[in-house]
Amino acid sequence: MNIGKEYLKVVREKFQEMKNLGEKAVRQLSEEQIHWVFNEQSNSVAVIIKHVSGNMKSRWSDFLVSDGEKPDRNREQEFEDKGSTQQELMDAWEKGWEILFHALDGLEEQDLLKTVLIRGERHTVLEAIERQIVHYSAHIGQILYIGKQLKGDNWESLSIPKGKSEEFLQQMLKKNPSQ
Repeated sequence: MNIGKEYLKVVREKFQEMKNLGEKAVRQLSEEQIHWVFNEQSNSVAVIIKHVSGNMKSRWSDFLVSDGEKPDRNREQEFEDKGSTQQELMDAWEKGWEILFHALDGLEEQDLLKTVLIRGERHTVLEAIERQIVHYSAHIGQILYIGKQLKGDNWESLSIPKGKSEEFLQQMLKKNPSQ
């Protein structure tokens, strides 16, 4: 087994799972709900989407060539909710993921130990990938948390619903009997 290729395959799958989870959460929210904030220190779902998308465009464009913090990125503006529509936000989200997947798909095993810069700080490609996995999963978790708070009993669970763990386990065991 080629460990580097397997790692890149698994990473791509995990990023895809994150993307899908975020999209399923956002689809449950109304235009008004994506702009809701708990307080002035909090971010709306809209702001989180803008930030994640901006980060992806910056980090993954010319990934092996230029610093991951591009000079044309205005990170501070990502945290301003200018009232973008859900469709506009999801278009930006899609563009960010497209850039990320294009960069990942261009990587080879030998690239994993190359050095890239993020804000002038050196990272191996492996470290840079892991850094972004942590970053994006934290923000997608925020989107899910906000969604669950806003939707309450109307939230469609995106994982194993409370009280259904044993039922889920039994379904999985039937589907995947041990050998």
